[in-house]
Amino acid sequence: MSQLDRFAGLDIAVIIPCYNEAATIADVVAGFRRTLPGSRIFVYDNNSRDETAGEAARAGAVVVREPRQGKGNVVRRMFADIDADIYVMADGDGTYDPADAETLVAALIAERVDMAVGTRMGVEEDAGRAGHALGNKGFNLLYRRLFGADFSDIFSGYRAFTRRFVKSFPALSTGFEIETEMSVHASQLMIPTVEIPLRYGRRVEGSASKLRTFRDGFRILGMFLQLLKETRPTLFFGALAATFALVALSISLPVLVTFFETGLVPRLPTALLSTGLMIVAMLLAAVGMILDSLSRSRVEQKRILYLGVPGLPVQ
Repeated sequence: MSQLDRFAGLDIAVIIPCYNEAATIADVVAGFRRTLPGSRIFVYDNNSRDETAGEAARAGAVVVREPRQGKGNVVRRMFADIDADIYVMADGDGTYDPADAETLVAALIAERVDMAVGTRMGVEEDAGRAGHALGNKGFNLLYRRLFGADFSDIFSGYRAFTRRFVKSFPALSTGFEIETEMSVHASQLMIPTVEIPLRYGRRVEGSASKLRTFRDGFRILGMFLQLLKETRPTLFFGALAATFALVALSISLPVLVTFFETGLVPRLPTALLSTGLMIVAMLLAAVGMILDSLSRSRVEQKRILYLGVPGLPVQ
């Protein structure tokens, strides 16, 4: 049985968020039509100022306009609008090879997982700018430290999903941090996933990266902190509590030394400050423990919602 025969009977949707990709989108759509014949191809145009929408429509894609700027807004709209058994998400810039979509879908089915991630081989060399490569490596390392070792390339935009994943994913992000949110969602709920190393190409002439090194880097870092607060509040608030406690102890040491030597507290403001900081540290620790219980309850609810959506049929 060929790979394509194994996909027979499955409703596959190819979803492509786009912003100013007129130079490449037609070839990308054509590539997916060859690789996944019978699939439905959707291009969501995010206020492009070029002919992205027209080129995609002429290539045979269903074109939808999403006025809210940002990749996260587009992905949230796509996940809400489209019903399918399997979703293949890729960028419209031509850096991902449409021929690899068959591999992702096959892995999704064979491994009985809900998300297959196409990890980008050589992305550090092909990221385009040194800042992108350094940020990609640093954020992936930070992710493994904070959320677990489930993923080696959290920023890959080439992914395949089941309906179960798509319809249970909150999608709260607005920008490029959406892939990070997907990864944390899968790690938190222990959703079965698989990574497939795939080729990663360079942009064609006339197609420019939309990623801003510092602006989007800070946004992604902010998303890391927000997700850490939501998913691991004990660690987040515990770190803050430890910081306040260490500062309180460090500034109180001279006061304590003087007190034990003379029985006097000549630096009353310092003593009051250290006491206040220690109280704040204790409050932060208590908040972390309380929110940890709430976080566990939220995980249970999200898990129930996830299990409430039918998975792929057993083949």
